[in-house]
Amino acid sequence: MNINEVARKAGLPAKTIRYYEEIGLIRPLRGGNGYRAFRDSDMHKLSFIARARGLGFSIEECRKLLALYDDKGRASADVKALAEEHLVQIAGKIRELRAMEATLQGLVRACAGDHRPDCPILTGLADAGDACCA
Repeated sequence: MNINEVARKAGLPAKTIRYYEEIGLIRPLRGGNGYRAFRDSDMHKLSFIARARGLGFSIEECRKLLALYDDKGRASADVKALAEEHLVQIAGKIRELRAMEATLQGLVRACAGDHRPDCPILTGLADAGDACCA
């Protein structure tokens, strides 16, 4: 398969596939003409990476997951530990987003949203900037 076929099937841009090759996540064969020749195993890895990235795993975490996937002697505990660590990171991000949401909801509720120039949202943003830099 050529890169355009693989890109279509994997649902990834060709540029992303080239990047994954550049950083060593995949290693397609090269024909005599220098063109990439993707095997089914490359396609499978790209789909695997796309799914993992969709779940928020970093490139390095994907690298570890692929190594574990390829290691038939792996312990599932190693895979679970990596996934659990990622869940902790996701939970932290969710807490941060909820705090952001609560702050913004408070600012929006405080704003009348009428014709007056007084705006608690802008005031709140400006005050928060002063507090962080004092």
